[in-house]
Amino acid sequence: MSYDEGLAERLREVLDSQEGVNEKKMFGGLAFIVRGHMCCGVSGDDLMLRVGPDQHDDALAQPHTRAMDFTGRPMKGFVYVGQEGLASDEQLEDWVGRGLNFVRSLPPK
Repeated sequence: MSYDEGLAERLREVLDSQEGVNEKKMFGGLAFIVRGHMCCGVSGDDLMLRVGPDQHDDALAQPHTRAMDFTGRPMKGFVYVGQEGLASDEQLEDWVGRGLNFVRSLPPK
C-alpha cells in the first residue's frame, strides 16, 4: 500500500523539533517512532495515531476519525484521522500532540 507523501512531509515538519524520532515502514505505510514507541504515521491518505487506551474513546468521538482496523479487529488506543480532519497545520499539530503525550508517558525503549 502506498501512502500520502505530502502528509508524511507535514508530519516530518511537526516532529522536527522532537528528539529521538525515527521513521519506519510498517502497517503498509510509514510510521514515526518516538523514544522507541510508534507515535503516528501515514496509512494511505490517513493519519494513523497512537493515543493510548484511555484516550481512545475521546479520539473516536472527534470528527473524521475511525478505529484503526486493518486486521479485522480494531486496535485499542490507535485511530485513523481522515484528510478532512487534517486540513490545517493546527489540526495536524493537535493530533500529533495527542500521540506525543501518550508516548511520552511510556518508558523509553
